[in-house]
Amino acid sequence: MSEKRFVMSYSGGKDCALALYRMIRRGCQPAALLTTYRAALGCSWFHGLKPDILKRVAEAMAIPLRLVPVGEGDGYRQDMLAALRDFRRAGVESCAFGDIDIQEHYDWCDALCRDAGIESVFPLWRESRKRVVYEFVDSGFKAAITVIRRSQLDESFLGRTLSRALADEIARRGADICGENGEYHSFVYDGPLFRYPLVPRLGRPFRQGACSVLPVRL
Repeated sequence: MSEKRFVMSYSGGKDCALALYRMIRRGCQPAALLTTYRAALGCSWFHGLKPDILKRVAEAMAIPLRLVPVGEGDGYRQDMLAALRDFRRAGVESCAFGDIDIQEHYDWCDALCRDAGIESVFPLWRESRKRVVYEFVDSGFKAAITVIRRSQLDESFLGRTLSRALADEIARRGADICGENGEYHSFVYDGPLFRYPLVPRLGRPFRQGACSVLPVRL
């Protein structure tokens, strides 16, 4: 895969940041960060990041950003498919994802890429979740926890910087150490991919369904 151009499915969280880092270290060239967002709410899916935050992240990494407004259900898939076909026409050969071991996610992303005519790549696939989060921290990345599912973690975890010790504490609470099942989400603001660190200003948490969300500003 050396020197191949790829697009990174990028949520702003730790797993996709580590997957991006691995792709670049393999010698692959990032053509863009691809982020979906809910136009009606003006924020990204799952992580709830505003477009201006994502643009600042892309600028700090010196990687172009492609924001894709998406609908619900099949509309989401069609919007993603159109974006990937645009990248294919521009010479992009693959799309990388930060999924670790949830087969349903793998199958959905792989089928999407096949329909778009590009390769799907999963740099973290089938690795130990503990190893993934430890490698993220040990590589020098910095991330704040910005979303928690209240049935598994309380709001005291919001705003804390991810570390080995914090990951272990999350595991002791009975949640997945990597948050792979949606127990928590993070915002990456510094690390080896960044030309300069971002300084997040974290707002007051609010409740959104089963989750509590900490707004991020820069």
